[in-house]
Amino acid sequence: MDHHGILVFLAYLLAAMVAVPIFKRLGLGAILGYLVAGTVLGPQILHVVINPDDALHLAEFGIVMLLFVIGLELNPQKLWEMRTQVLLMGGGQLLGSAVVIALLCHFLFGFDWQIAMLLGLTLGLSSTAFAVQLMDEHGVMATDLGRKGFSMLLLQDMAVIPILILVSAFAPQIATAGHNTAPWWYGPLAIAAVLLVGRFAINPLLTIIAATNIRELLTAAALFIVIGTAFLMQSVGFSMGLGAFLAGIVLANCSFRHQLETDIEPFKGLLLGLFFMAVGMTLNLQLLVTKPLLIFGLAVGLMLLKTAVITLLCRNKSTDIWDALALGLMLSQGGEFAFVVLTKMVNFGVADNATRDIVVIVVGVSMALTSPALMLFNLWRKRHQDTPRSYDKIDNEEPEVIIAGLGRFGQIAARILAANEMHFSALDKDASHVDFVRKFGNKIYYGDATRLDLLNAAGLAHARLLLVAVDDEKDSLTIVDNVQSAYPNLKIIVRAHNRAHAYQLFARKVDVVVRETFESGLIAARHTLELLGYTESQALNKIEIFRQHDEQMMMNAVAHKEDLTKLQQIAMEGRRELEELFKQDTHH
Repeated sequence: MDHHGILVFLAYLLAAMVAVPIFKRLGLGAILGYLVAGTVLGPQILHVVINPDDALHLAEFGIVMLLFVIGLELNPQKLWEMRTQVLLMGGGQLLGSAVVIALLCHFLFGFDWQIAMLLGLTLGLSSTAFAVQLMDEHGVMATDLGRKGFSMLLLQDMAVIPILILVSAFAPQIATAGHNTAPWWYGPLAIAAVLLVGRFAINPLLTIIAATNIRELLTAAALFIVIGTAFLMQSVGFSMGLGAFLAGIVLANCSFRHQLETDIEPFKGLLLGLFFMAVGMTLNLQLLVTKPLLIFGLAVGLMLLKTAVITLLCRNKSTDIWDALALGLMLSQGGEFAFVVLTKMVNFGVADNATRDIVVIVVGVSMALTSPALMLFNLWRKRHQDTPRSYDKIDNEEPEVIIAGLGRFGQIAARILAANEMHFSALDKDASHVDFVRKFGNKIYYGDATRLDLLNAAGLAHARLLLVAVDDEKDSLTIVDNVQSAYPNLKIIVRAHNRAHAYQLFARKVDVVVRETFESGLIAARHTLELLGYTESQALNKIEIFRQHDEQMMMNAVAHKEDLTKLQQIAMEGRRELEELFKQDTHH
């Protein structure tokens, strides 16, 4: 590589390192960061790269590897279990959006039906990277709403290959250009060969390679499988992406699936970043200057249309209107595969550069608008949604135990008490969590345990003890202070989130302080010692020595909980004392 080539390579890396973290921090996603980085490096601003086509050809291998990983993740058994939701929700979203967009492209903008159909399908796709990130940030991935969204994204991922095949089918002149066309039966034969090799040969081959314990060989094998299959499919007239996707599906149940995905991931990430940067270099920024209303209008229109389609589908499945609108906005942007499809359409002569420039800019703007639009929607939702739910009215209770906070910690105690027919009352101030827990037959009230009046209504005066298991440290301290002031003789057990929280609780002379990770850590340490050769009694003895020493050190540190220097000194002394205790135990 010459001097200029090295400088260009460094410029790619530097631009990505600067732009991507900034855009991720702003909530706009890595894809937009790559696009902007490419735009800055390209021929329209800094002129670091004059001809982005060279980078684009290399970067297309990123798409090939992405399709391979998508194929790997499409476990046939999982797909079969989700078939109804994927077909109904995913198919309804993509086809519904595509039909409306295609009609608008044909009648409003004058595109012929072939291009209108391709644009409809392309713009019907959402950005998996954006949508999954947003669903995860808003806590819906593990909910029924998240499963609906995932079904739509899953079908979109599977639809990419048929869309790319359509692009090739609408460009018959490409089939005869340059080289002789392969006989028609080469294609089915190549597919059958991939299926047979993937089914019977790949796993034994990878087993032999893995037995060498040379990690680089497995990486080389992963690259060979992806690129080799992609090249084979291209040689018989199919796309490289189809070959990679097919290879991924064949290996979805392979015992080396996770290893292959891990080995491919770095190459996929780098080459995908390079692809998006190359696309950014080809963006026609003049459109944003000369036609801003058109570009932003089309982007907003696309988002509104897709949001409407998704909302109608979710409402048909009895989803709450606010949740349906939120999911619609999360999936409303154009997807990263639009850049892939539009590039192929231009290369195959299906669409011209002007169409590609407008659509790519519109997709990029829709990505940039998604997070701000969702933030505004959430503000509007809070303002116009029903008035805040009032706390539950608690009948006169006379429980033996009151549990403040029925999350993952408090539920364990509640289940044991219920199994032993011991009467308890539980309060939690997360309304959605209360409704969810009630579905499983648990007795729980929606209420704030920091309020003494609600604790009294729950039967605090009749209770034998209070278990404080709330998630918020300040709330737990407030509850302890209130209850100790009103009922000084009541036994209190409190969940401690960390050492500093435990200091605060010990200082308040709480009856029992349960450090939530301490016991599980001791159990893990005991099993570790046993697997290293210690007998069960030896391991238990060493764990007990550590427990007593740590608890004593905690008590010594309580008086100095605000003095960091003193706490560090106590920790150092405690470490030396613990080493001496273990030495003495060994000599005995």
